[in-house]
Amino acid sequence: MSASTMNTVMKNNKNLLPQRDRFKNRLGGYDRNVKTEYNFPKATTKQLKDIGKRLREERKTELIKVVIVTILLFLIMVCLLYYYSDDIRSSIWF
Repeated sequence: MSASTMNTVMKNNKNLLPQRDRFKNRLGGYDRNVKTEYNFPKATTKQLKDIGKRLREERKTELIKVVIVTILLFLIMVCLLYYYSDDIRSSIWF
């Protein structure tokens, strides 16, 4: 494939793309040059510590739940394997 063919293919592919700006008619507008300013409330050090403590507690309880469910599923699988292993051994005729 020559360079001119490659350039022609790239030009044709670019012409196939939509020509309109996707965000032009959005509610609220869209302009790349305008920065959106957010008005977040200021948090004190105590509030940040409380949030961190609450998040740590939530993660801990979620981890405990996951561990309990995993252990229960493992025990169920072991019980099923033990239960069906007796049937399998008796049907093989060893």
